[in-house]
Amino acid sequence: MTQETIRIIGIDPGLRRTGWGVIESCGSRLIYVACGAVRSNEKAALSERLRELHDGLAAVISAYAPAEAAVEETFVNRDPQSALKLGQARGIALLAPARAGLPVAEYAANLIKKTIVGAGHAEKAQVAMMVKFLLPASDAASADAADALAVALTHAQLRAAAGRISSALARCSRVKGETAQS
Repeated sequence: MTQETIRIIGIDPGLRRTGWGVIESCGSRLIYVACGAVRSNEKAALSERLRELHDGLAAVISAYAPAEAAVEETFVNRDPQSALKLGQARGIALLAPARAGLPVAEYAANLIKKTIVGAGHAEKAQVAMMVKFLLPASDAASADAADALAVALTHAQLRAAAGRISSALARCSRVKGETAQS
């Protein structure tokens, strides 16, 4: 049985910089494709900044043709204005892949850290170090890009685990059916 190769884009939303990372997953093999960050002009109006983020993400999705997307859920801080703006950037991070017809998964930051580092409250440097360990060819020049690769890696890992569970359940159903027929 051959394993399917799936291309995944991970997105770390931010109004100043939205990180993105593209990987391929084939069974337990993870392959780095590309990463970077889409920037918005801090002096521009909010609507213009959101358009810049959307256009940048749409261009990345068009260039790398992922099959699935994963987006980090935003952490809500004490400043309601910042939280609102970050939420709007996150809306763009969800919209761009959805408009391209991609299924979009969402993951909490603590789940991403737990999946990649093993601790839900890991530091950014620990996440970046594990991303480099898991994807030795990666060249994440910014924390945003490293975080986006971590989002993609989390999706690949959880997707693979769900596939293994489905296969095991299917085998159990077949065995149960064969036993019932005997």
